[in-house]
Amino acid sequence: MNLIAKKTGTFASYDGTEIYYEIRGEGRPLILNYGIGCLINHWRPQIRHFAETHQVIVYDYRAHHHSSVPSDLKEMTADALAKDLHALMAHLQIEKASLWGHSFGVQMLMRAYELYPEIFESFVFINGFVKNPLAGMFGNDLALKFFKTFKSGYDAIPETVNLFWRLAIQNPLAIPLSALAGGFNLKLTSLRDIEIYARGIAGMDLNAFLTLFESMIDYDGTDILTKISVPTLIIGGKKDSVTPTKTQRFMHKKIKNSQLLLVPYGSHCTQLDLPDLVNLRISRFLKDIES
Repeated sequence: MNLIAKKTGTFASYDGTEIYYEIRGEGRPLILNYGIGCLINHWRPQIRHFAETHQVIVYDYRAHHHSSVPSDLKEMTADALAKDLHALMAHLQIEKASLWGHSFGVQMLMRAYELYPEIFESFVFINGFVKNPLAGMFGNDLALKFFKTFKSGYDAIPETVNLFWRLAIQNPLAIPLSALAGGFNLKLTSLRDIEIYARGIAGMDLNAFLTLFESMIDYDGTDILTKISVPTLIIGGKKDSVTPTKTQRFMHKKIKNSQLLLVPYGSHCTQLDLPDLVNLRISRFLKDIES
């Protein structure tokens, strides 16, 4: 495999927040949008594969990693991220692109499609959702109650909760616990990738993260699904407890002419668990629509 040169840059979004991006390859543009609290490394196998044939663009959301935290945390919403995506494409002078989303990235793309449908050439959804994923997660509402309790604790004693958060994320038990919850498949996903994710999320501004998470819970993009008129591929993991297969089947039913792949042994990060299978299916999807 040839080594594809990486170009990096930043730009000031609509409110002045600096957004970091990376570009590899040439050809029709693919823009990859990760999940909340995730990082560019979540797309590593797809970047390597598709940069051989396309222009692959990845970036950090506001308050994530190389991008800056907005001066006003009220601008940590799905709307703000959708505006950042639009501003990124304007900055790079891209009129249309294939937009991919993983997890929360799918929900954010729903809002972007609602605001800017003209920028979408196609969709690829991986382990995605369009409304509050905590409601009914694991068959109950404990995850939602835990988040609300955690957020209330942060509002009351932010420094203590922030310390607890970093210690919990960096604890060696965090990795197997996340796997048990369906976040990763430890038999398939590289331990290094999971460790990179843990370090990344531990380094985030917790206040900004919680603000965005709250916005995610409040936003419902269900009504947008029936309005989607571009080719759409939906991929889910059969071992994903975070966004179970019923979520993917629901989106497939709502989006006219969409395609669905449910991957055996796939966790919430199917693109890392079985990248060759995922890449092959996406390649076929792109070939069909681009020809």
